[in-house]
Amino acid sequence: MAELPRSASGKTAAAVARDCARTASAIIMDRFRGAGARSEQMAPQRTRKGRGNFVTETDLACEKAVLALLAAEYPAHPVLSEETAAAVEDWRRGWLWVVDPLDGTHNFSQGIPLFAFNIALCHDGEPVLGLTFAPATGDEFCAQAGRGMTVNGEPARVSATRSLAESVWGMDMGYDDARAARLIGLVAEVWPGVQSVRVIGSAALGLAFAACGRYDLFVHHYLFPWDVAPGILMVREAGGVIVDREGGPVSLYSEGVVAGAAGPVQDFLRLSRGKAWR
Repeated sequence: MAELPRSASGKTAAAVARDCARTASAIIMDRFRGAGARSEQMAPQRTRKGRGNFVTETDLACEKAVLALLAAEYPAHPVLSEETAAAVEDWRRGWLWVVDPLDGTHNFSQGIPLFAFNIALCHDGEPVLGLTFAPATGDEFCAQAGRGMTVNGEPARVSATRSLAESVWGMDMGYDDARAARLIGLVAEVWPGVQSVRVIGSAALGLAFAACGRYDLFVHHYLFPWDVAPGILMVREAGGVIVDREGGPVSLYSEGVVAGAAGPVQDFLRLSRGKAWR
């Protein structure tokens, strides 16, 4: 793996990622106090991108600030970001930053404190640094290739749970209604063959939770690179398994993932094989 490049000001890539997280989080939490009030006057202004899929002024403000910071520190690096950045055609070559300024926008806009800032540095299409920060709780989930995963600076691992039957299963609905309905159907088929099911409303947090053992398994069927980039690395560095919907290798552009401890992941793939949850 290539050594992570220093920034224009001499900072490490991890330090720059944390600067981005702090910058975005300050914007998010300043505006979330208004969202939490849930008054018509104070609720964040949002634009519908699709059913259940919104962008707020906060998403755009965070992205603008973070892209400016990255442009100053790494002017030669392309950036793939959810709201405004253009697609990067040659994403498998060289350095690439992937950013989601506010994952869990619907939660944020409803005053629910489950949302995150997501950032990853990739090299030749593979995440080599990933950071997910939850502004409302202050939790930082971070991984660097070959150096493991940490939560708030402490080493973290996937859970020791050995089977789906013993698992807390996290999932999200995504923005494909047909796939979501099939996933709900699969939950009904499996239930009560699992300890509990959680729908968090943030793919970034779902993957971070799977990586550090808060979830034993996380399943999502409709993802974008900015949702999954840090999580791919975190799960791997925490000793877990992350695959695509078919059980094959995962990439930045995998539409769905199954992630977590090896036993629950393998049980899920076996139980879902031949079922139309995808």
